[in-house]
Amino acid sequence: MYGKKNITMKIVLVGYMGSGKSTIGRLLANKLAVAFIDLDDYLEAKYGMTIKDIFDKKGIIFFRKAERNALKELVKSTESYVLATGGGAPCYGDNMKLITASSDAVVYLKMNIPDLIVRLLPERSQRPLISHLKESEMAEFLGKHLFERAPYYNQASIVLSVQQQSPEAVVIQIQKDLGLLNA
Repeated sequence: MYGKKNITMKIVLVGYMGSGKSTIGRLLANKLAVAFIDLDDYLEAKYGMTIKDIFDKKGIIFFRKAERNALKELVKSTESYVLATGGGAPCYGDNMKLITASSDAVVYLKMNIPDLIVRLLPERSQRPLISHLKESEMAEFLGKHLFERAPYYNQASIVLSVQQQSPEAVVIQIQKDLGLLNA
């Protein structure tokens, strides 16, 4: 792929919910002519329910175990892909170690709190971790969460600040950072 036969590339996108992992992942996979996998969509298809329903009906421990098992299944693939993880996936157990060991590149899509709030407010009810929050509580919650998750996200081989950038511009930057485009 990428113009050469028998080359496999696995790219994993990590970052907080709302940072654009799914949107950017789809665009990047399309540019590279490889499969796109959204870990949340994978889990929803596997369990026949939404992520919110998995959280509500099965609980967070079940969800995190299912997420880990799905990651183990996906990284065994011999196919090229772009994988968008859920925001918490890299932060539990040794998931980030598994991700970095089995991927050619891990890209952290970094976004500031004010921009995350703008993106997350309209879809808050569908996000189990923030559905209970009032708008006035979001900044503190996101700040605490990002502080806790930063050590995991920052293990990525590429860290990109994505606020104020179009998804297309981010995809071009990722391709440049991977050496797939001239700088």
